Amino acid sequence: MQLEIAEARDITDRVRLFTLVRSDGADLPEYTAGAHVDFDLGDVGTRSYSLIDFVPIAPLPGAYHIAVQAEHEGDGGSLAMHKLAVGETIKASAPKNSFALHESNAPAVLIAGGIGVTPIVSFATELDRRGTPFAFHYAARSRDVCALADTLEERFGDALTFWFDDDRMIDVAGLLKDAPDDAHVFCCGPKGMIEAVRTAAEAAGYPGDRIRFELFETPQAEGDDTSFEVEINDGQVFTIPPDKSIIDVLEDAGLDIMYDCQRGDCGICQTDVLEGEPDHRDVVLSDAERAAGDVMQICVSRAKSPRLKLDI
Repeated sequence: MQLEIAEARDITDRVRLFTLVRSDGADLPEYTAGAHVDFDLGDVGTRSYSLIDFVPIAPLPGAYHIAVQAEHEGDGGSLAMHKLAVGETIKASAPKNSFALHESNAPAVLIAGGIGVTPIVSFATELDRRGTPFAFHYAARSRDVCALADTLEERFGDALTFWFDDDRMIDVAGLLKDAPDDAHVFCCGPKGMIEAVRTAAEAAGYPGDRIRFELFETPQAEGDDTSFEVEINDGQVFTIPPDKSIIDVLEDAGLDIMYDCQRGDCGICQTDVLEGEPDHRDVVLSDAERAAGDVMQICVSRAKSPRLKLDI
C-alpha cells in the first residue's frame, strides 16, 4: 500500500516522529501492540519500524505513527526516512507482529533502551487499557536524548521509571528480582541490553515463555567474518561471503525462505542444523539452545565450521 507523510516533526536532535496515512484516504489495516511495518526504501532496501501508540489502537486506524532515529554510521535506512517530506509517499507493507503481548492479565515488566522504546510505548498503552499491572523502565544516555520523555511521564505516571547513564545505570537484576512472580518480561533495545536482561531473567528463574525480546538495531558484519559454505537437502552447496547472510545468498539463488525481522529476534527463520557448528548472533535462543547447536537463525547467524548442512 502507499502511505503519505502527513506530519514529520523532530522530538530530539536525532529522532523524528512521522504520522502516515493512506494516500487514497482509506482506513489502514488493523494491528496489535508491538506490530511493525516494512517500508520500501528503493536502493537502500526494506526497513522495519514499530508502530507507536499513546492512545488505545482504533479498530480501523486512520493513521500510523513511527519514530525513526537517524543513524549516521548505519546503512542508510534511517537517513532515507529522514529525507521524506510531508506530502511524499512511500510503499509499505501491512502491519506484522512477531513481538506481541501476552493475552492473560498477568503483570508485565517493560524494559526499553533508547529508540527501542517505540513498541514498548504501545505495550504500556494496551496494558493500561486492559487494566493490567505493569512497570515501564526506560534507559537512555541522558534525558536530553530521551525520546518523548515529557509525554511518557504525563501518560504513564508512576508506572514509568527512567534510567539515565549520566545519573544511574539501569539495575536489571534488581528490577526483575522485585517483580511479581508471575510477571512477563518484554525488552526492546540494543543487543547488550537484551543479553543483560536475558541473563538476569534466567538467573531469577523466569521461564523462557515469559521473556520476549526485540532487537532495535541492524546487525552489522563483524570485522573478522569469513566465507563459509551451506549445504541444503538436495545437495546444493552455496558460499556465504562475509558481507551477506545465509538468507541473502539462498534468496539470490531462487529459494523461497520464510523470514521477517532480519535482526535475529523473531525466530521465524529458525532452521535445523544437521551438520557443522553455527556461530549464533541472534537474541532468540537460550544459552542451552546455542550450546546444543541444533538450530540457528539464518538471517544473522553464521558458521564456526567451514560448512553447515541445513534442513532446507
